[in-house]
Order: sequence, then C-alpha cells, then structure tokens
Amino acid sequence: MSDFQLAQLNIAVMTKPLDSPVMADFVNNLDRINALAEASPGFVWRLQTDDGDATALRPLGENTIVNLSVWEDVESLKAYVYRSAHVDILRRRREWFQRSEQAEFVLWWVPVGHQPDVEEAYDRLQILRKRGPSAEAFSFREAFAAPDHPPANS
Repeated sequence: MSDFQLAQLNIAVMTKPLDSPVMADFVNNLDRINALAEASPGFVWRLQTDDGDATALRPLGENTIVNLSVWEDVESLKAYVYRSAHVDILRRRREWFQRSEQAEFVLWWVPVGHQPDVEEAYDRLQILRKRGPSAEAFSFREAFAAPDHPPANS
C-alpha cells in the first residue's frame, strides 16, 4: 500500500454566471455527480463548502470554478472520470465552460491524509503549464507513479 494518494485540480471558466439559464443543467447535476464521486471506489476527499460543492469558492476569479479532490490512485480517478455517469457531463463541458489553450487539469501525489488547498493545487497547475508533465505535476496522458512506487523499468 502506498503512502501517497493522488490529488487533482480541474478549473473551468464559465461562459455565463452560475445562476444563468445556460448553466442550469450543470448546476442541476452537481449533487448527483458529487455523490457519484464520493461513492466511487478510490475516492478519498473533495473540496466543498457547507453547501456540498465548491462553486461558491472563486479563488481564481469570479468566472472560474475549481474542483479539487484526492483519490487513492490514478486508475480510481480515471474510472470515475471516463467510465461512470460523470462522462456524460464531461462531454457537455463546452456548453458551460470556455476552451483554454492552457492546461486546466493537473494531477500530483500527496502524502496519505493530506488535503491540498487551492493555492497548492494552482501552483501545481502552473508547474504543468510552464514545464510540461513531470513527477511534480502531470495529467492522465502522461501519468507518473507515486513516489514510493518502483519505476516501471526496475
């Protein structure tokens, strides 16, 4: 068992305010998708307010929402993102969020029990944007093993 867990940050710039009719379907699915995440194998923790989601938190600007969570491993998160009902919402993201030329999603390893804050997470996103994938900050496309996992070539 690893002494590390996978943290992820996903940011999204909304095309309209959260309370607009354009965003209604997204907002109406938040509770269901968040509950799905929490019930998914490998889920550990997610950033949320007393309202049960993180949409009220706007540390990166009024139009940008953040999703920050911790999972046991890459495969657990990947299964939730791409092999659950979450994928239906993911496919519709361009209805609600602007496209970006920069990375909007980052993964990194944290010690078991650590709950990263948005500042730490955004720092990791900036590392990925500036330097590309590394053990410090990566994506599903080029994932890195936990620090205490033996390299694939050994």
